[in-house]
Amino acid sequence: MIYRFGPFELDTDRFELREGGEARPVEPQVFALLALLVENRERLVSKDELVETIWEGRIVSEAAVSSRVKSARQALGDDGRAQRFIKTVHGQGFRFVGEVSALSATDTIARPSIAVLPFRLLGAPGPYAAIADALPDELIAEMSRLRWLFVIARASSFRLRSPDTGMDEVGRMLGVRYGLSGTLEISGGGLAVTVELADTRDGGVVWAERFAGALDAVHAFRAEILSRVLTALEIRIPLHEAAQARLAAVEDLDAWSAYHLGLQHMYRFTREDSAAAAALFEQAVARDPGFARAHAGLSFIHFQTAFLLHPQDRDGAVAQARRCAERGLELDPLDPFVNFTMGRTFWLDGDLERSLVWLERATSISPSYAQGIYARAWADTLAGRGLAGRERVDLAMKLSPLDPLYYAMQATRALGHIALGEEAHAAEWAERAARSPGAHVLIAMIAVVAHALAGDPTRAASWASQVRARDEALRMADFFRSFPMKSEAMRTRVSEALARFGF
Repeated sequence: MIYRFGPFELDTDRFELREGGEARPVEPQVFALLALLVENRERLVSKDELVETIWEGRIVSEAAVSSRVKSARQALGDDGRAQRFIKTVHGQGFRFVGEVSALSATDTIARPSIAVLPFRLLGAPGPYAAIADALPDELIAEMSRLRWLFVIARASSFRLRSPDTGMDEVGRMLGVRYGLSGTLEISGGGLAVTVELADTRDGGVVWAERFAGALDAVHAFRAEILSRVLTALEIRIPLHEAAQARLAAVEDLDAWSAYHLGLQHMYRFTREDSAAAAALFEQAVARDPGFARAHAGLSFIHFQTAFLLHPQDRDGAVAQARRCAERGLELDPLDPFVNFTMGRTFWLDGDLERSLVWLERATSISPSYAQGIYARAWADTLAGRGLAGRERVDLAMKLSPLDPLYYAMQATRALGHIALGEEAHAAEWAERAARSPGAHVLIAMIAVVAHALAGDPTRAASWASQVRARDEALRMADFFRSFPMKSEAMRTRVSEALARFGF
């Protein structure tokens, strides 16, 4: 439930007190005290009940109870004299007297929530012990930039230092769906960090990885861990959410679950899956019209439909992609996915420079956003900036080696080699891209071009046959509509290669 009183909201699902929409830091016991009083506002709550509920019946002093009540009042801008929200009934207990309205948490988007715990030290780290707190602290700061993820503040999550604290307890105390824990071990001149993401509902491990490096390169090593963890969250949490959502009947899905099921279909790049994704994103928007990412998902689908030349009305699909992205930006201008979808709509107009403005926004908001980095690489490559495109696409592939758009990253690498006249490398990358699961038919056309330019007509002809088997109507004009190359030299070489094989 979300309880509203005065300028405050008490969100028992997210374990959060907000004032004017901004989170206020409160200790777990103080939050529990507030929740107990608000939920039982129609009656007096005795001191014995406070102790039984918050301290689980342990013996505590009067001073401890008074201290928590004082802290709760301070969090609300109240005090023992005014008692605007918490009234003391001397010798009896306390009662919440503020006017409260209650809203079910199911009426809002169930944003995934996460707590990052201080890492555990193994062995004798000596002067490097501070890293066990420094790394998760930096992770909290970086995760807070992910607009789709609710992150518990360090002041709360770092109180759970005991190695005996289970993830179910983390979920119960902090009201989070996910917990990120880790260990740090130093041996000789080496440093090893193990990170584990778990679902607090059942304790299941969602993702885990071990990082190892040299102590004398600790800052580069730290940066790598931050980037890899953030990228893993972008991929693993949505996949896990979708897997959980599939267990429910479609008509019972909430907005967030519908959105994540839509993502599963979105990356399959078929007409049927695109239609299924669009229906699920529409369902998410219907359930919560203010859900920015659902609007961005619709933009992605309309873009994809136009890009892959599926519609009878391409101009209509382009306009729809733009409108949905604009609506997403109205709702949340700082969401990297929303900015990403806006940037890609300009690809459909061949306006690569304008697209870069939005793609740069996406990656400045979230510097480890692999798909945004890839999209910038694609635009740079087609604009004739092959080296800049190569540097960015290599970073995107490093950040997200399991990305559903990984084949597109490989294809961008191939186009970069074509732009630089490195035909043999282009053929190698194009082959990898075209053979990847989920690669659409236009990627196979890139393979035709790369092998033709590399002097391998047999492989080029083989890929040309596969293109025609998948879509016999595809022509050179269709290819350049989706890949608006600005370099005349590159465009000429590509067009000659396609013409050689009947496109």
